Amino acid sequence: MKYNFGCGFNKFDGFLNIDKFEHCEPDLLMDIETLPWPIETSSADEVSFIHCLEHVGADPDVFIGIMKELYRICKDGAKVRIHVPHPRSQGYLGDPTHVRPITSMVLSLFSKENCRKWQEMNVSNSPLAIYHDVDFEVSNTVVGLSERYKNLWDRKVISRDELTQSIAKKTTWSMSINSSCEQ
Repeated sequence: MKYNFGCGFNKFDGFLNIDKFEHCEPDLLMDIETLPWPIETSSADEVSFIHCLEHVGADPDVFIGIMKELYRICKDGAKVRIHVPHPRSQGYLGDPTHVRPITSMVLSLFSKENCRKWQEMNVSNSPLAIYHDVDFEVSNTVVGLSERYKNLWDRKVISRDELTQSIAKKTTWSMSINSSCEQ
């Protein structure tokens, strides 16, 4: 089964398209902040959150609950695709419904491997994967540049370091459920 959470009007063929707004006419009318989800455990082969996660989980307990539900519904080895605006972009800052920045650091807190490494190093990163018995691995990150910075990069006016500190347009993460986890 494939799920497209927060589909809005962007429905995907072959996916169960889910949204809380009935005027979008989703396949499943559901608010992902209402937990638990009415979805079978270990049913997802693939999950998409395309410009959705940044709109939910202003309350940390709700966001963590969403991540726990996501883990619960995913089969071992499931792929999770997340597209969000970069938290320093005008696309993120200009929308009053954006309540949670989604960054690689946020997502890495849900990896048991990362949490164990941080424990060994005695760093203060919150070991959320261990606390909540979830295990995601970020397998790919793509940052799409805003047109302004893309032009500067193409003309070699900006260095990689300057670009890293610049404002990106959107960030896309691909995650997979850790195949060594037990659900």
